[in-house]
Amino acid sequence: MSDSAKNKKKFSLGETDKERRNNLIVIFLSVILIVVVVLFFMQRDEHKQIMRSLNSEKDSIQIELTEMVQNYDSLKTESDTMNTQLFVAQTKVKDLLLEIGQVKKASYDQIEQYREQVGSLRRIMRNYIVQVDSLNRRNQELMAENEQVKQEFAEVENKNEKLEKEKERLSQRVEKAATLEAQGLTAFGINSRGNDVNNSGKAEKIQVNFTLGKNITAKRGAKNIYVRIQRPDQILLLKSKNDLFRFEDLRIPYSAMREVTYEGNDLPVNIFWDNNGEDPFIPGEYTVDIFADGNNIGTTRFSFKK
Repeated sequence: MSDSAKNKKKFSLGETDKERRNNLIVIFLSVILIVVVVLFFMQRDEHKQIMRSLNSEKDSIQIELTEMVQNYDSLKTESDTMNTQLFVAQTKVKDLLLEIGQVKKASYDQIEQYREQVGSLRRIMRNYIVQVDSLNRRNQELMAENEQVKQEFAEVENKNEKLEKEKERLSQRVEKAATLEAQGLTAFGINSRGNDVNNSGKAEKIQVNFTLGKNITAKRGAKNIYVRIQRPDQILLLKSKNDLFRFEDLRIPYSAMREVTYEGNDLPVNIFWDNNGEDPFIPGEYTVDIFADGNNIGTTRFSFKK
């Protein structure tokens, strides 16, 4: 071997065997280090890619669960039992969605477990969709049948209603013709001397005057005439809570009552409300209603000043 070749070898690997061995070890370790560094960065990139994939899968599961929640909102039935079942199933979906949302870094096992749960929840939802659709179709069929029955019933009812209205119209004519009327109805306050007063502090009584008009179709004989007097504050003047009379389908209180004998001709009537030393009358507008034979036969108003 030439001197030049020997010098090159010594320069590249060392002059002695020990130096050359050490240099070879350094080179070998350097290569290993480079390989380790490269593998580290490759694994880190692969880990990042895996995490991106897992997060993407997690986001996909969350989107799917959100759609399921919205689908449950659209499922409506007339069955309370079914609505309760839908509510419970939707709550399970919401709980899983909340649980996944709280997971920062999901593992493969978690994602796989979540996927299985989503699949199970989706199968449950599809089953409910079929049931709800079947219930709604049946309800529509029943509604259609019911509508037909209603229409047929309405036709019969319409005929009966026309006959009933005609009967009622004739009955009302007769009843209206027989209804008494309080003509010339007036009301005012009087003092202890019987003089008219419009001062609330001086009035001791309320006098109500009217005439039962002539009516040849009205029932004759003894009649109770009832008076209701309402204060400006909408409180009814009463002597006793037991003073009641029948009006339509109710028994309502009255302020004063007088029995008269009616013979079909004009009959003047005076009725008094005596304050009997109770709280004085209050100023404002009073409303007076007259009732006879279960009918309101007249209404008037008067006022007291301060």
